Amino acid sequence: MNTPRIIVFSRTTGYRHDSIPDGIAALRALGGAHGFEVTATEDPAAFAAGLPGCRVAVFLSTSGTVLDEAGRAALRAHLAAGGGFAGVHAAAATEYDWPWYGELIGARFARHPELQPGTVRVADHGHPATAHLGERWELTDEWYDFEDNPRGAVRVLATADESSYRDGRMGGDHPLVWCHENTGGRSFFTALGHTAECYADPVFRAHLAGGVLWAAGHGA
Repeated sequence: MNTPRIIVFSRTTGYRHDSIPDGIAALRALGGAHGFEVTATEDPAAFAAGLPGCRVAVFLSTSGTVLDEAGRAALRAHLAAGGGFAGVHAAAATEYDWPWYGELIGARFARHPELQPGTVRVADHGHPATAHLGERWELTDEWYDFEDNPRGAVRVLATADESSYRDGRMGGDHPLVWCHENTGGRSFFTALGHTAECYADPVFRAHLAGGVLWAAGHGA
C-alpha cells in the first residue's frame, strides 16, 4: 500500500516569515507520527507536478502571487478530485487576484496589530484541530484581521477574543480558525502560526496535525 502524501508549499513573493523552516520541520515530524510522506517545495512547477495523488496541499505562510497558471490549474483539479487543502497563517495573504483562491482560503488577510499575547475562544470541539483544546487557548501570535467575516460560508472552529489584546478591528465576532468543503475537497485554515516557537509547542502541533488530518479525510 502506498504511503499517503502531503505537499507543503511555502513560496513567498511578499512578506517572508522566519518561522517557515520551523513549520516545515513540524509538519515533517507530524507526517512521521501519523504515517504521511511529506514533501516541501517553493517551486511552482514542482508543486504542480507533486499534486496528483497527493492527499493534502499545505500552504505554509505563503504570501503574494505564488502560483503560475499551471499551478493554479493543478490546485483546482486537486480540490475538484476530492483532495484536501490546509492554509496556515499568511496563506490568507496569498493570490489576492485569484477569486477561486479567495473562496478556497475563506477570507483574505487585511492587517494585524503588533505581535502580542491573546486568547483564542474555541467554538467547535467536534473538529480534530480543536478537540484537544479547552474553551480558551492563550498564546502569542499576530492576531489577523480579515477583509470580510467568513461566517456563513465556513464552519467556524475558533475565534479571537479581541478584549484579550490591543488593536483588534473585527469586533465581537472574529473568526480565526475555520474549515469548509465549498471547493470540492476539504479546506482548513488557521490564522495562527506566526512565531517559530509555536511549531515546537505540542498544543499548537496537535492543532496543526488535526487540521491537516481533517483535510486528508479524517474526522468529522
